[in-house]
Formats: sequence, C-alpha cells, structure tokens
Amino acid sequence: MKILVADDDRLSLRLLEHALTQWGHQVVACADGEGAWRCLRQGGVSLVISDWQMPGMDGLDLTRKVRERGGPYTYVILLTGEEGREQFLTAMEAGIDDYLTKPVDLDELRARLAVGKRVLDLQEELRRALAVSEKLATTDALTGLLNRRTILKRGDEAFAQAIRQGYPLSVVMADIDHFKQVNDRHGHPVGDQVLAAVAGALHAGLRRYDLLGRYGGEEFLAILPGCAAVEVEAVAERMRKAVAEREVEFDGGMIRVTTSFGAASSGPDDLPHIANLIQLADDALYRAKARGRNCVECHGAISTAKTVSVEG
Repeated sequence: MKILVADDDRLSLRLLEHALTQWGHQVVACADGEGAWRCLRQGGVSLVISDWQMPGMDGLDLTRKVRERGGPYTYVILLTGEEGREQFLTAMEAGIDDYLTKPVDLDELRARLAVGKRVLDLQEELRRALAVSEKLATTDALTGLLNRRTILKRGDEAFAQAIRQGYPLSVVMADIDHFKQVNDRHGHPVGDQVLAAVAGALHAGLRRYDLLGRYGGEEFLAILPGCAAVEVEAVAERMRKAVAEREVEFDGGMIRVTTSFGAASSGPDDLPHIANLIQLADDALYRAKARGRNCVECHGAISTAKTVSVEG
C-alpha cells in the first residue's frame, strides 16, 4: 500500500517510516498537516497515519478534508498521546477509521494495517462491482453501445446544454437495410454479428465526445454536440460508407450490408425537446428508405449523397 504518515515529531515520523518500509509499504512522510494535505491531493495514497496534535492543520482537520474530498476511499488511523472516551468520540465524528495511542506499539500497528487493507480491498471490490452494474444498466449487451434508455437520457442532457450555451446539435438515425433478410437467410447468430459489426463501423466514424446508442432492433441513434446542419450530412455520409465497406465473416462466408440514414439539426427554430429532433431525423430516415436505401437524407435539405445498390 501507499501510506502517508504525518507527524511533527521527527523521531516518531522516522520510526514509523522505517517500520512501514520494512513491511513492504510505499511511504510518504510529512512533518505537518498542510504538507500531508498537499501530498494527498496528488492522489495515490490509500491509507493515512496522522498524529492528532500538529501545528497548523492538525490530524482532525486533515481527516475532515480527506472526507470532504470524496473520490476513492482513504483509510485514516489517528495517533494521539491522550486516551479517553471523549477524545475517541471526537475523532470518530471527524471521520477516522482507527485510533492508536502514542508511543505506538508496532505489532499493534501492523495488525491495524491488516484490518485497514481488508477494508480498502472490500471498498475496491465494491467499486468494481458498482462499475460493472452501471455498465450493464447503461449498455446494450450485444453491440456494446449505449442502450435506448441511456442514449435518450444522455441526448436529452446534451440537447439542454446546447440550448443553454447556444451551440448547434445534430442527431442521426441509422437503420440497417433489409436486415430481416439477413436473419431469414443466415440465421439470428449471423444477424447478431452483423449488428455488432455495424455498431463498430458507426462508432469509428464519430468523435470521442459524440454519443451513439442502439435505438432498437437494427436502428441506431447518434447525438452530435456542436455539429451544425451544414456539417451533419458529411458525418452521416462518412458513417454510411464505413458500414458499406465493412465485411462480416461467418461460417458460411462473407456478408456486407448497407444502412440508410436520416439526420436533423437544431437551429433558429429551437425545438422544445430532443424528441422532436429525433422525430425529424426519423422522418428523414423514412425518406431515405423510400428513395432506395443506402443513402442519407437530411431534414430541411436536399441530400447529395449518391444512392448505391443494396446487397441482400
């Protein structure tokens, strides 16, 4: 573990630093609370051993700052030359995890460190479990993209921010052409491969801060903050080409699919909700399908994208 030790008693500080280093820990030694807080803000420290009585920022003030900071959990052991129930309760209220009297018994400290490590390990395990749970709740399992609920929620947030800050926002709806025929001819496992491949191709054509989600079935929704109406057709066309050029390999050979796109952008006629913008993009997508598929249609503009013959 990386352990920070804060103590204005130089002898005590060196004793603790020596013992902790011998036990295999990485030690950061500080002679006062202010120095300890500066080191803590740099990150990486898992456990703090701090003297209570120090000039300037004492151990309780340091502990309170650690708790106010948030982020990954930091285990705090407070050292004090005084004993008593009142002192213990005061320290616990400040947010300490453990409490040792000075002079420190090194065997007891080592045992307390083992307890601290178990707590930190459990905290990390919980954090990872929560991260996995959040990913499962927000991600489409098949494609790895945001699921419908999440892309709509993030899109709503992006739309509201665009309105507040006065920059444009575009949405693109994409639908795989003749996807039912893929499932009917090759089976649903191959259809799943196609969905995943199309998702990858669409994602590759976007910026890192753009949002992409599986809207439902073989439909995808992209949210493009800062993308104006004059730019969105080029973005959608780039996505269309990426899909058309992607080959999907399966046991029976290779397959290519194409995708139709509808796009819409916010502008002077501010729409009340992103749902209205999505509806306009969906209407444009319907026109792309009617026009022959594998093309881009934009709301309020005549598309210049070339219509290409569709396989399958």
